[in-house]
Amino acid sequence: MAAGNRSEAAQGLTLVAPPFAYALLVLGAPLLTLLAYSFFKDGYLTIIYEFTLENYLAVWSDPIFHKIMLRSLGVAALVTVVTVALAFPVAYFLSFVVSSERKPLWLFLITIPFWTSYLIRVFLWKVILGYNGVVNSGLKSLGIIEQPLTFILYNVNSMVMTLAHAYAPFAILPIFIALEKIDRSLLEAGRDLGENRMMTFWRVTLPLAMPGVIAASLIVFIPTIGDYVTPALIGGGKIPMIANMIQAQMLDIDNRPLGSAIAVTAMIIVAALSLLFLFVNRRFLKVRQ
Repeated sequence: MAAGNRSEAAQGLTLVAPPFAYALLVLGAPLLTLLAYSFFKDGYLTIIYEFTLENYLAVWSDPIFHKIMLRSLGVAALVTVVTVALAFPVAYFLSFVVSSERKPLWLFLITIPFWTSYLIRVFLWKVILGYNGVVNSGLKSLGIIEQPLTFILYNVNSMVMTLAHAYAPFAILPIFIALEKIDRSLLEAGRDLGENRMMTFWRVTLPLAMPGVIAASLIVFIPTIGDYVTPALIGGGKIPMIANMIQAQMLDIDNRPLGSAIAVTAMIIVAALSLLFLFVNRRFLKVRQ
């Protein structure tokens, strides 16, 4: 019996080893390289391979980094709130209103935005919100405005709108999965005990769906902080986020050690906040169906 278990374990290890090695190479090697660079010195058109903490001291003492990091966290938090608030009703509709036969079709429709490049979708939002874009042209043709609106582009609001649209499918799916796992008899029991639909949703549905909401929040929050394209195009370069700062150090200034230190510091901050978020919501993660 023990020999059979060892044989199965060996077979499983053989199957897992190639993708694990590939993931380690593709994901781990760049991160280790970035970490190593952050401890080197920047020389003129070269890198001095000497251990130093100067890059991290420069990052933590830089008020510009503080300002941009706080802005990135604020924008990411706002995008997360808006995205999850928009995604939850859609997921609820799919789970409780759409028939079982039509759910695959609706899920298929939700994935349609992924058929086009993320960059193309950002450019389309720029066209929609632009000075002579769809919104301004439509309002002018209806006689609502005489001059194009200039406040709907190149600001935080336009960035939040674009990012919320881009990450909405990522938020809908985990919330939908959590709602699908809810035992419908619990909802019927709540109504049998005299609760109306609103209170049943608040006391039963929402707590049981919170693991999906938490997952959706992290799925949206973490990549939004590192988004580079939307601040550059929709923000017009006027509202740089931490990814734009890293890009400037890596490419424009060609200071890869300092850029690496900024990237590592940002990853540590995001990881710490994500763990804190999970710790605060640990009681929701312990929900049993």
